[in-house]
Parts: sequence; structure tokens; C-alpha cells
Amino acid sequence: MNGVDPYAYMQQVAVRMNELTSRNEIETVLDELEYLFEVIPPDMQDNAEKLISMLREKLVNAS
Repeated sequence: MNGVDPYAYMQQVAVRMNELTSRNEIETVLDELEYLFEVIPPDMQDNAEKLISMLREKLVNAS
């Protein structure tokens, strides 16, 4: 994820949230967001936490 714009990536995830239905897709995006969370500025972490929480919820119900 080197050179990724964290704002743009989180926006893409938010837009695609309803499209993410398979366990594999959700886990991939969740892994990417969790990595991104570690390297983004603290002022962006709240939004990342919200997306991570939403993805974890989706993962519970994914097939």
C-alpha cells in the first residue's frame, strides 16, 4: 500500500461497503485498513476505526 492516499482509499471502501459480501473480499479490505490504521495520522484513525468496525460486523454475517 505504499504511495496510497489514505483519504481516497477510505472513501473507496466506504463507497464499496455494500458491494463487499464475500468473506475473502471483506478480509482483504479489513487487512488493508488495519495496516493503514497503523501508518495514518491520529486525526484519521477515528474514520478508519468506523470502517474497520463495519467490516468486522459484515465479516460475521459473510458466507
